[in-house]
Amino acid sequence: MSQKPPREETRPSGRKAWLGLVVLLLPMMLVMLDLGVIFLAIPYMVSDLSLSNLEALWIIDIYGFFVVGFMVTIGRLGDRIGRRKLLLIGAAAFTVLSVIAAFSHSPALLIVVRALLGIAGATIGPAVMALIKEMFPDPKKMATAFSMMATAAMLGVLLGPTVGGFLLGVFWWGSTFLIAVPVMVLLLVVGPFVLPESRDDSAQPLDLVSVGLSLATMLPAIWGLTALARSLSVLPLVAIAVGLGFGVAFARRQRRLADPLVDMGFFRVRTVGATLLVFLLVGIVQSGNGLVLNQHLQLVDGYSAFETALWMTLPVSMAILGVHLSTMLAKRFPPGAVLTGGLLLAATGEAVLTRMTAASGVATLIGGLCVVMLGTSPVGVLSGQLVMQAVPQERAGSAGSLSGISGEFGSALGVAVFGSLMTAFYAGHVDLPGSVTGKTASAINETLPHAIDAAGRLPARTGGQVLAAARDTFNTGATSVALLAMLLFLGLAFVAHKTLRGVRPIGSSPEPSEDNE
Repeated sequence: MSQKPPREETRPSGRKAWLGLVVLLLPMMLVMLDLGVIFLAIPYMVSDLSLSNLEALWIIDIYGFFVVGFMVTIGRLGDRIGRRKLLLIGAAAFTVLSVIAAFSHSPALLIVVRALLGIAGATIGPAVMALIKEMFPDPKKMATAFSMMATAAMLGVLLGPTVGGFLLGVFWWGSTFLIAVPVMVLLLVVGPFVLPESRDDSAQPLDLVSVGLSLATMLPAIWGLTALARSLSVLPLVAIAVGLGFGVAFARRQRRLADPLVDMGFFRVRTVGATLLVFLLVGIVQSGNGLVLNQHLQLVDGYSAFETALWMTLPVSMAILGVHLSTMLAKRFPPGAVLTGGLLLAATGEAVLTRMTAASGVATLIGGLCVVMLGTSPVGVLSGQLVMQAVPQERAGSAGSLSGISGEFGSALGVAVFGSLMTAFYAGHVDLPGSVTGKTASAINETLPHAIDAAGRLPARTGGQVLAAARDTFNTGATSVALLAMLLFLGLAFVAHKTLRGVRPIGSSPEPSEDNE
């Protein structure tokens, strides 16, 4: 890949660059906050709008579908028309659509607006990453900027339950959408003065066939993975297969184009390919852990959804600490060594999680997860840093979209895979008293929520026995999943060591060109 000289005249420096970074971090935090708030708001929407289960699911899911579906196209569009311009267009659209969503009185309108919000939201990640690369050409400062970006995203996760709980306790559900308005207005007002414009001046018009193939790849695949997490059936598998088929066609077309939507040469750069793979696989385990352990806290340990969210602030806080520690370490030691050490630490945390029991309380679960989150914290921030450093500035938006898609697909795959594993470990394995038979026994052996519901309708002693047996079975499944996650982390530590051992500490002299091996 040829690399053009950076456009020095467009770069802000000093205070202006750091002020621009603050302006960029606010929408990143907002996106993560919004993802948590929507789950709290859904019950209120169901009551007020008389949503069916299907409508509620579409309102939750369709935003993510369209973020992933359009991210590749929008990332390259930013390279062509300017990343700042695209970010501001996205912010303006997000502002207007958020107001419409807040005052929607029709399920259909809310679903459509959430889809459009997904397209607007897809502008944020790639544009922010590309602009950070433009604003901070010094690798060490870029690393600090990326660590601040990761911190902002995690703060959004931390603040989601608190902010959402407050708004829903005082106002109506639509207020959760209005959180976006002041943040995006600030970006629109201040952004033109503190953010540089950067673009690929040689970019050709977007290849519309590639755009179509990209959407035909992403939308069925991400829908299939999400649906598969809820029930193992033929249709989601067909959708995933269709998405993969279009993905093959998309990749072949990109190789033939002089100005592709995604430069497939990125994947031949060792640093890019290896870090995206590790990011994807760690995302699978992280989202799977989140699914299983959230369910454990609520269904086995008996905490409410809000209490569970508060318990989860401890592991997220450890992740924030880990982001900053790993960034400092990667400036002194090879990033591959930092990632390897972190993944070995994460494997240790999973080993702690294998010791959970249904009666052990929350200490083992939260303690083990804190270690896991500390260990995996280098992956997101260092993968973004390594990918963006390895690609030319004119393709920064496209590269940023690949990093975002790896994270999104990892999350969707994790929920689907770990949800299916938990179903396999639980279904039909509950050891029931002899007096519980027929449809009641079948329901209890289907899922833990069904078991809890059935136990409440049985005589007290029998119901208690059923509940204890069901929770023990679920816990056994959770510890089995933790064992598998431990083995996966050990394997990823080996991959990181083998593929990234030649990458020098961030900010040191450039490594030789063996990256293209």
